[in-house]
Amino acid sequence: MRYDPHETLVSAARGQPALWRLAAGLAVIAAVQIGLTYTVYGLISALRGPGIAEAAFRGVFETTATASDTLWLLASFLCLICGTAVAAQLMQGRSLRSLTGPPGAALGQFVRVLRAVALLYLVLWIVLPAGPEKVAHRPVGAWLALLPLALPALAIQTFAEEMLFRGYLQQQLAARFRSPLLWIGMPALMFALAHYSPGAAGDNALPAALWAAAFSVAASDLTARSGTLGAAVALHFVNNAMAVLIVALPGPVSGLALYTYGFGADDPALGPLIAVDLAVLGLSWLAARVALRV
Repeated sequence: MRYDPHETLVSAARGQPALWRLAAGLAVIAAVQIGLTYTVYGLISALRGPGIAEAAFRGVFETTATASDTLWLLASFLCLICGTAVAAQLMQGRSLRSLTGPPGAALGQFVRVLRAVALLYLVLWIVLPAGPEKVAHRPVGAWLALLPLALPALAIQTFAEEMLFRGYLQQQLAARFRSPLLWIGMPALMFALAHYSPGAAGDNALPAALWAAAFSVAASDLTARSGTLGAAVALHFVNNAMAVLIVALPGPVSGLALYTYGFGADDPALGPLIAVDLAVLGLSWLAARVALRV
């Protein structure tokens, strides 16, 4: 069966498959993440003054535009990693390793998929038409200088989301339900809801959320085919690197970008880009499968 490797992950979830434990675990994740985030900014306030803490807090929870604000936003996902690890241990007796799969295999799959999908994006960048006009946002030298901070911060953010959605949530649902329609579909629905932002995206909110659902399905499929989170994290990392570090929409995550688009998230011009991104996602999924031979 194509999803036999998933059993490597799901077997660890079968010890405590009750849905009430999963629901309680999600509540624990939210509590730990929020509590840690407030604690961190409280410490910043105590050590460096309330002005810095307020600016950082505003950057994470409202809008960001500077490099430091975007770095804060990405690094704050460490709190989500901690929350997921605590919930899995407390409610299901599971370790971090049981969520990610064997570290050596996960890392190897991450590298193979990262290489394949990054190469695909490079080829598409060269051969496809230029698309919407891009605005230079940061000098190349300054952008390169930020990469040693930006890349680890982005890795934290992508790993955190994969650990929650394709790790904890998907695996615990798979331990309870046999049908992939449920253990792939339910995380996709939740991932879409997490990315649904009508206040910021206007009429583009629903297409963007549908794209997020499609991404979740692709990442879940790769996780089930490979038996680790490595492939899904790599797919997520390359996608977000393009949207955060290379060409970003003006606003919440544009602080580290080399370029920005000349329109916002609610502009009708974004609609065709979402359609193109959906096609690129399909190609990326295929490239990942070729790299993994699954």
